[in-house]
Amino acid sequence: MATVLIEKEVRTLVVGTGAAGYAAAVRLHQYGVRDLAILAENVEAGTSRNTGSDKQTYYKLSLAGKEADSVRSMAEDLFRGQCVDGELALCEAALSARCFYYLTELGVPFPDNEYGEYIGYQTDHDRGRRASSVGPYTSKIMTERLEREAGERQIPVLNHMQLIQLLVKDEKVHGALCLDKSVTDRGEFVLIWCENVVLATGGPAGMYHDSVYPASQLGSSGIAFEAGVKGKNLTEWQFGMASLKPRWNVSGTYMQVLPRFISTDREGKDEREFLMDYFEDPGKVQYLTFLKGYQWPFDSGRIFGGSSLIDLLVYQETILKGRRVFLDFLHNPGGETVAFEKLPEEAREYLRSAGACFGTPIERLLHMNEPAVSFYLEHGVDLREEMLEIAVCVQHNNGGLSTDCHWQTNIEGIFAVGEVCGSHGVTRPGGTALNAGQTGAVRAAEYIAFVRNRMPWKQSEEARKFCVEKAGKRIKLLALLEEKSNPGEIWKKAVWRMSRAAGMIRNEEGLEAALEETTKQLQHFEADVRISDYRQGGMLYHLLDMLISQKVYLSAMLDYVRRGGGSRGSALYTSPEGEKPGEKMPELYRCRMDEGRLGGMIQEIRLLPEECLITWRPVRPIPEPDYFFENQWKAFRERRGQEI
Repeated sequence: MATVLIEKEVRTLVVGTGAAGYAAAVRLHQYGVRDLAILAENVEAGTSRNTGSDKQTYYKLSLAGKEADSVRSMAEDLFRGQCVDGELALCEAALSARCFYYLTELGVPFPDNEYGEYIGYQTDHDRGRRASSVGPYTSKIMTERLEREAGERQIPVLNHMQLIQLLVKDEKVHGALCLDKSVTDRGEFVLIWCENVVLATGGPAGMYHDSVYPASQLGSSGIAFEAGVKGKNLTEWQFGMASLKPRWNVSGTYMQVLPRFISTDREGKDEREFLMDYFEDPGKVQYLTFLKGYQWPFDSGRIFGGSSLIDLLVYQETILKGRRVFLDFLHNPGGETVAFEKLPEEAREYLRSAGACFGTPIERLLHMNEPAVSFYLEHGVDLREEMLEIAVCVQHNNGGLSTDCHWQTNIEGIFAVGEVCGSHGVTRPGGTALNAGQTGAVRAAEYIAFVRNRMPWKQSEEARKFCVEKAGKRIKLLALLEEKSNPGEIWKKAVWRMSRAAGMIRNEEGLEAALEETTKQLQHFEADVRISDYRQGGMLYHLLDMLISQKVYLSAMLDYVRRGGGSRGSALYTSPEGEKPGEKMPELYRCRMDEGRLGGMIQEIRLLPEECLITWRPVRPIPEPDYFFENQWKAFRERRGQEI
């Protein structure tokens, strides 16, 4: 037979083997759930395990020193990011210390002082010093420790299984259809009947060409949209400068040591220190470069004389002029010795405290953060001898799937944890994402264990028949043809289109054109997409998922523009009537700031058979719980099913 369908049954299925996925599985097991399995296309893939930055951050409640902090204060800071639902902010704040300490007990070596206080530092959009880190591989170490715990608990992992469809009837999940990628001589599919699906599949990283996501991270958001799950805040992403080979954020110390920005032609010739064309004072360039260290994401609020001017100029060189941009750590900006005493106090005192007011950028980097140099050396780039090619890349989706305070979506039984969940708003403190994945995993696991698993699980024959028929249509897409395979070619054009129309710089005309092209590709998908080998089946289904995601995201962005939304967060919406960031900046960058027009509203979107249904609602405020202990003790025991 050309295709085979195997059926399994698992009451709760966790999809994804990153930090959020393993956390959800471990917590479920901790709470007594045994009819459980983890689904993974490749346990070694994904963002948590394969990415990081100069000092990858975990954001949590302050746990050291005299600075006052509280759950409420942290929730308010998360809520302040605009378009954040208050109950999610409160949950992420309330559970942050609990999840942080759990990770330390699993062996994640977050640093404490000689008295056991877990020290912290200030990150972007943070008023205190809540951030912690174990270095550039924080999420990788978290994943490995959680994976070890899942292994010790003997939680089964179904590896090489690619999720290709969520089977939903009457707003309730009944199963998940997977392609078994370990079988290459035919199409082997596995239909897993289940009551709960915890999606921990990360953001839809495969949509963009200019990306710092690892190549192994593609996402499965399109599958969720197709199943009827609502999207939320899909307009909101983070973009920032990153190296191309390897894909790595050049934040933190990479910028604070003040490297030069060099532009060349496509062949690497015609070197120019292009920032000097826009700033007469080398000190201004040096200061803005320093600020990019902790103002790393592009921020439309920092383009008028702020550090995000650098992102715009890099974008102009690479996208508009078709040139290449490099960081040069061998020479100081302007080719001269840095006048440290003339730098603004913020930069001067930081470098002085680090003992780095000397030498060249590479000498300062080796002094302040030698592992940052070693990282690139391990990946074949010696910053002591060569320049580092960079571009402005997509890095994180602040939006995602819409959930309630138990991280359950509008489809009963489908939960979303980690980046796939849209719990963040327009801006967020750096490191919030790692905390959100852990706290969301706890909330979802508790609800499944103490609410859903207390009820009997039984599926009707009608639902099973409906789902089998639906799965059959998806399976039929895997048909071999003698013609040349083309998913790779279609993919390449689609991601370039997305980066150009829906990246850091957006406008209504570009979004309209991109949406029209994407919609046509989906309408003709079955007729136009061809494969000649069963090993290309994974790419076929990933392409379908990615195009669905593009359609939904483009629809959300276009709706935002048409409702009068302006530049905010990490997106600049251009307008001929807008203001230019500076006299020497191109006309393209004329823009209008949003100024909070839609900041109190949340956009939600649902994919329908022919179009997208988009609604707007007010942000839900931070709850005001009853803090009387006896009342909450009683409510707690009721939630846990304990006798009172």
